[in-house]
Amino acid sequence: MISSLLGKKIGMTQIYDAQNVLVPVTVVEAGPCPVVQVKTVENDGYNAVQIGFGAKKPKNASKAEQNHAAKAGLAQTPRVLGEVRLAEAPTVKVGDIITVTAFQEGQFVDVIGVSKGKGFQGVVKRFRVAGGPAAHGSMFHRRIGSIGMRQTPGRSWKNQRMPGHMGSVQRTVQNLKVVKVIAEKNLILVKGAVPGANGDDVIVRPAIKSGPNPKQA
Repeated sequence: MISSLLGKKIGMTQIYDAQNVLVPVTVVEAGPCPVVQVKTVENDGYNAVQIGFGAKKPKNASKAEQNHAAKAGLAQTPRVLGEVRLAEAPTVKVGDIITVTAFQEGQFVDVIGVSKGKGFQGVVKRFRVAGGPAAHGSMFHRRIGSIGMRQTPGRSWKNQRMPGHMGSVQRTVQNLKVVKVIAEKNLILVKGAVPGANGDDVIVRPAIKSGPNPKQA
């Protein structure tokens, strides 16, 4: 059974749980995800299922993408494609639809997304370097300071923290609790924040670890 879904981050809100406790949640539109291709050990060397999400306008889809979708019996070309590895041979068929019913309330999931891009940043924001005194006379405020030695070793160390590009990298937030599943709207509400801006694509999968620290549950 495939329980991983492609989706889109809608935004954050808050709801009351069964104990009347206000819980901050992220709303994710997960699926429906049609099965576009099934891969097996015999044909491809490994077991996997390729699923799609969203839809492209015909003018924005290449001929190869349109034919790939048509081969799966889809009326529209998926906007996003993703592959889910499986330990055993897939039981689903091409054209099957996977929905949020694959998840249950109380379950723990991992959410994979791309963090917000913050452009070129200095070390104070990028690595939380303390910087220098804030007084006017110091002349040293948010600079990096010394980065190397003189005679020995006479160079900067590898992995020296320096200004550079920040954000826009893939990140996985683990062990988020599913607070609510709204099947009729293809929505899943998870406790906490997930990477990326509103509208960004995400992957929701069952948690690969046993669960969070009991203090965080």
